[in-house]
Amino acid sequence: MGIRVMLVDDQVLLRTGFRMVLAAQPDMEVVAEASDGAEALEVLRATRVDVVLMDVRMPRMDGVEATRRICGGERDREDGAPRVLILTTFDLDEYAFAALKAGAAGFMLKDVPPDELLTAIRAVHSGDAVVAPSTTRRLLDRFTPMLPAPEAEPRHKELERLTEREREVLMLVAQGLSNGEIAGKLVLSEATVKTHVGRILTKLGLRDRVQAVVLAYESGLVRAGGGGL
Repeated sequence: MGIRVMLVDDQVLLRTGFRMVLAAQPDMEVVAEASDGAEALEVLRATRVDVVLMDVRMPRMDGVEATRRICGGERDREDGAPRVLILTTFDLDEYAFAALKAGAAGFMLKDVPPDELLTAIRAVHSGDAVVAPSTTRRLLDRFTPMLPAPEAEPRHKELERLTEREREVLMLVAQGLSNGEIAGKLVLSEATVKTHVGRILTKLGLRDRVQAVVLAYESGLVRAGGGGL
């Protein structure tokens, strides 16, 4: 079956453009649309959706709160909750960061090339997180200073469960490196890096790579500018 996509944006013209791009794909289908977060929640009660393309700033209920409600509570992937992919403009990055903390599977800019958007939707649907390295660095370097100052050691006790190699991998993930880039830097196979990332997520009880990035910065394991402790 194809990927069932929902478009949530208060700009009709943007929804129309995205719908045209997705409709041309044999493995995708736009099954629902909404003009704000509140309407999206109403539609989701009666419609099965795999991936939600979510705008951030909308009337009534913004994308951050809608994402929190979709991804939070007792609902999870097995219960049929859709994965949320945030679409934003760069000057609204603080909202995108909040949405990632709320459980979004990733974020992209609204002017992303169609091919990259389609790749992101397929990745999110398969269970991966979409964290564009260049955007991640700019986003977190800009907004991490707004977080509490890190202590001498990472505050999260969960990080003590990681091996030295896993902490090293997590630091590189938080700096926006892809699995391939991490493999080259640590002289490992990409499959080995993927295994490390999987173990990190399991040990820390995290949903995906996005939450790992957020935790690494909030804990002080990595600081703005990409430097580790």
